[in-house]
Amino acid sequence: MAHEPRALPPPASPASNDIGSLLAVLPTKLRAGLDRHPDRERILEVVLDLGRRPEARFPDSTVFLDEQPVGRDDLAHVTAQIGAFTSDNRAGIERTLHRVSAIRNRAGGVIGLTCRVGRAVFGTVEIVRDVIESGRSTLLLGPPGVGKTTLLREAARVLAEGPRKRVIVVDTSNEIGGDGDIPHPGIGLARRMQVASPDRQHAVMIEAVENHMPEVVVIDEIGTEAEAAAARTIAERGVQLVATAHGHSLENLLTNPTLSDLVGGIQAVTLGDEEARRRRTQKTVLERKHATTFDVLIEIQTRDRFAVHHDVARVVDARLRGHPRAPEVRIRGENGDVEIRAAEEFPIPLETRPRATRRLVRIFPYAVSEERLERAIQNTGAPARVAHSARDADVILTLRSYARRQPAKLRHVLSRDLPVRLLRSGSAANIEEYLTTLRHERDAEPNDGDGVVAETEAAARDVLEHGEPVELTAQPAATRRLQHAVAERFGIQSVSRGREPYRRVVLLPAVAS
Repeated sequence: MAHEPRALPPPASPASNDIGSLLAVLPTKLRAGLDRHPDRERILEVVLDLGRRPEARFPDSTVFLDEQPVGRDDLAHVTAQIGAFTSDNRAGIERTLHRVSAIRNRAGGVIGLTCRVGRAVFGTVEIVRDVIESGRSTLLLGPPGVGKTTLLREAARVLAEGPRKRVIVVDTSNEIGGDGDIPHPGIGLARRMQVASPDRQHAVMIEAVENHMPEVVVIDEIGTEAEAAAARTIAERGVQLVATAHGHSLENLLTNPTLSDLVGGIQAVTLGDEEARRRRTQKTVLERKHATTFDVLIEIQTRDRFAVHHDVARVVDARLRGHPRAPEVRIRGENGDVEIRAAEEFPIPLETRPRATRRLVRIFPYAVSEERLERAIQNTGAPARVAHSARDADVILTLRSYARRQPAKLRHVLSRDLPVRLLRSGSAANIEEYLTTLRHERDAEPNDGDGVVAETEAAARDVLEHGEPVELTAQPAATRRLQHAVAERFGIQSVSRGREPYRRVVLLPAVAS
């Protein structure tokens, strides 16, 4: 029997706010002030705290709605007109995207309310629509308030109505599909599964796949190990994932023990002598544990500027080897046009051979994580490498607290008359601070222009002979210009990588014409 085509919802307006539904739950004296406000349509939230003046917050300003402080009767007026609060102290208004969150005292009484306006903004997904519709699992990364949930809602609608895919939205706080049993039209033809409490999100994710045969699962705010594991299980079953997580960049995920699994996880691997020589690297290296859950990672830097990592596995591998690849950048202009700036023209292959323009300082870490030191050296481009024993070292790096106690092993190490550098703690930040100091010390050593030219010429000959990139150590801008000039003279490519003070030149084989 032929199936009738599904009717699409009527064309959506650019933004569906329904602000009146939120204002209707406020006390009359507060609602009157907002009704007259000239910027009413741009309101973000209304804040009601017991004993304080009520506030209305806009993108660029905050106004007081009344000179009288909020009383308990005002709070009771609002809570009586909204749905029940869930275990995460959130409630909603049926058939809308508005959210009301409660602040409670120790006895459980409500002493504050945040009434946040929910908006279904249509067209936001156009900047990355091709990525979302490609069928690849995509993770949207960004800080709170940057528009991740809005984009996620639009992605669910587009996938369900354009390619007509079977889309399931796992809606933990009803922020995607709104409050009530009937989802908000902002998700289009996508189906919605509500979650009774946040700690059940991972179970509902699996239930969605096992019971409802989706082609796409949409999830907001993956934040626990259980949810990361569930996402990986879904991806392994061939279902496309579109999800969000808090963070600013890929580096945030790599260093987050809870969420790093989403991008393959990290492990320290000790290579054999032959393999280390083949790779021209340290014996202890960082590698990806397993396949990535997500194929694409999109960093939402602002509402109109996105950084897209199209091949997460390849990008992570490159970063762990100390050669980060620049993402594709997409910028939405005021007229809605999207400018796409491609990734760097000469991405560094994974097997780039580092070459020091001066001898590397061999650091022996005592009571300091060797893995963390290795990663800090890769991040900073410092002229150093890890020594695996004191007899191979030029300097000992240890903690100030250990030096004070002078344990027997450290006294034995110190008997080798090696210089000792002390750290306040073994954190990555403290290690990188030391490496920055080390780099400045090496920069202060005599290094005339002729020496730089000679060393860069030797590196250029290596590139021509082996056809492989050679990375030079970090140098000041003036020295880098000299190195670029040498590369041009040899007819090879050269690019600068990294940020100051770790910016360095990489020599690349000439591109065949």
